[in-house]
Amino acid sequence: MTTSTASLLREAVPVVALLALLAVAYAHPRRRVEAGVSVGAAALALSVGLLGTEEAWTAVRDLLAVAGFLAAILVVSQVCERAGLFAVAAAALTRGGAGPVRLFTGAFVLAAAVTAVLSLDATVVLLTPLVLAAARATRASPEPGTYACLRMANSASLLLPVSNLTNLLAMSSLSLTFAGFALTMAPVLAAVLVVEYAGLRLLFRRQLRPVAHAGAVPSSSPHSPAGPAQTDDARPAVPAAAVALMLAGFAVTSPLGVEPVWVAGVTAAALVGWAARHRLLGARGALEAAHLEFVLFVLALGVVVAAIATGFLGELVGELLPGSTDLRGLLVIALLATALANLVTNLSATLLLVPLVAPLGDAAVLAALLGLNIGSGLTLTGSLANLLWRRTLLRDGERPDLAGFHRVSLTLTPVSLLVAVGVLAVLT
Repeated sequence: MTTSTASLLREAVPVVALLALLAVAYAHPRRRVEAGVSVGAAALALSVGLLGTEEAWTAVRDLLAVAGFLAAILVVSQVCERAGLFAVAAAALTRGGAGPVRLFTGAFVLAAAVTAVLSLDATVVLLTPLVLAAARATRASPEPGTYACLRMANSASLLLPVSNLTNLLAMSSLSLTFAGFALTMAPVLAAVLVVEYAGLRLLFRRQLRPVAHAGAVPSSSPHSPAGPAQTDDARPAVPAAAVALMLAGFAVTSPLGVEPVWVAGVTAAALVGWAARHRLLGARGALEAAHLEFVLFVLALGVVVAAIATGFLGELVGELLPGSTDLRGLLVIALLATALANLVTNLSATLLLVPLVAPLGDAAVLAALLGLNIGSGLTLTGSLANLLWRRTLLRDGERPDLAGFHRVSLTLTPVSLLVAVGVLAVLT
């Protein structure tokens, strides 16, 4: 075996490990299986010697704060769901005999807000079923509202550092504070929201025609939006206030160098204590909500991608990067990020790409995030959120059409991405 062949085989091993991780993420097996594959994939990537023990520990250490934040925010989202916060918000969509357009608009705004504040996972897993139930309540087509959730899960995650793990991973490479990030990305998001809303209205114009009669969701429906809204229970107000305080905490502590994980952790602990007193969520339920196996997956992914970055793929990506951050340069970065996201999912692509573009400055990193967030909506495998959205609908008796998915994604994603890059170029 020649030296070049042996080197190629060594570099192929971490790629195999990455494929194993992605297969687990797509299949979503039992928690023990997911944890076992994560540990095995990291060990496999280390076995070929492309990455030393110290380098592997550095990769894990750099991700600990992000992984901890993920666990905390998942717990916060679960308490919000158990307290009925999402159901109350969804119930508002059907009040007063809301027509299809009003229902869609409300779902669009609500999905954007949930994504920005509680992350995209909350939108696709917790909010989407309630939007689906609201559509059934008014006998409207479920497609406009559920696709609004999907599109916002990716595109609306631009606003805050905590809206998407990709943003959190990139924050260490940016000179921006929490508030600075939000102020920079707000005009970009505003332009993207206009494109997405107008595009969805156009694509689903037939489904948004008024329906003749509106019914009611049966009381036995597990996702009935009418449930919590019909009671005098003030419980949803508590997690809503906690989330508002958490956001304020992010903004206040960011200039002081405090990681978001600490603020989210305190919020999660406080809400779990409150939920336990009201018998909404116990310690075991909180531990399950944290999805520690997915946290382990994120850490393993960091090790595997760090090994890949030392090989040919890292070199190839480095060669494709532009030397400037003018409009053309930002567009190249965003397109490269989009291609990588849809090849290996946006989380893996972030770990690979962001360290390479960081030397080019904040504008380059933000352009990469445009591709990693908006661009990941191009294909079903571009982000885990897309796959979770599909799985959520299948669980609730809806089968999203693959051709229909790509009709929407291939129409809207390129336009949204180009508009976002153009606004970013003007701002920076």
